[in-house]
Amino acid sequence: MSQYTEAGSASAGTRAGTGAAPEPEPEATRRDTDDAESSRASRGWWDRNADDYQNEHGAFLGDDRFVWGPEGLDEADAGLLGPAESLKGLDVLEIGAGAAQCSRWLTGRGARAVALDLSHRQLQHALRIGGGVPLVEGDATALPFRDGSFDLACSAYGAIPFVADPVRVFTEVHRVLRPGGRWVFSVTHPVRWAFPDEPGPEGLSVSASYFDRTPYIEQDAEGRAVYVEHHRTVGDRVRDVVAGGFRLVDLVEPEWPAWNSQEWGGWSPLRGSLIPGTAIFVCVRD
Repeated sequence: MSQYTEAGSASAGTRAGTGAAPEPEPEATRRDTDDAESSRASRGWWDRNADDYQNEHGAFLGDDRFVWGPEGLDEADAGLLGPAESLKGLDVLEIGAGAAQCSRWLTGRGARAVALDLSHRQLQHALRIGGGVPLVEGDATALPFRDGSFDLACSAYGAIPFVADPVRVFTEVHRVLRPGGRWVFSVTHPVRWAFPDEPGPEGLSVSASYFDRTPYIEQDAEGRAVYVEHHRTVGDRVRDVVAGGFRLVDLVEPEWPAWNSQEWGGWSPLRGSLIPGTAIFVCVRD
């Protein structure tokens, strides 16, 4: 899931207990970038931070649970891919799968799931957990599958926020889906980019323009991006979906549930009760 931070570094810096010298904190900035730099930064960041990510969030994500975002909306309840009983026998591609928790849940419903991720280290965590899900290391902008290979595709905070041109991803997903296939993906709700990424009261006041699409970047001392996240408005996302060949059939904005007391970066019960944190786009390939 997304690690975007407006006010603080997304990078973890020195790893506790490693004995290594402190790493210089990257500089947080907003500047233009392209697909190549974004891809390099994302691969490196997730390879370096996969261990910490899974250690911190693994219990919430579970080994075989399908959660759409920090709010805890579960696919078992939401049925955005279709009723659970309808998944049996379907070919499903998960993009930006991380440790393949969602794919493992899909496999448990009888689907033939394939988990794709850019990060080798994230996929090593998928191997550690096990479950027999086929794992593919690859880029979402150039999917290594034949046309019409899948019935469904999904992505829970994977890939989409980290690519400069999301239409390239949508076009690729459209290519590998069969007619009538559903494509469902979740991202940070675009309105959140106008607010500081803080879980407390300081995260409730607008601090930037919602319409500023300049990417958020963390860069090293030589100016090389080590983390990149891209902003699109709600309207941009809708237009991108259509440009990729899809029909948008639903836009889900999960409300923060009373049972969820955890903070996850800038997501928290306080903010979640007032402003949306996640947007889930439900699309169909006609």
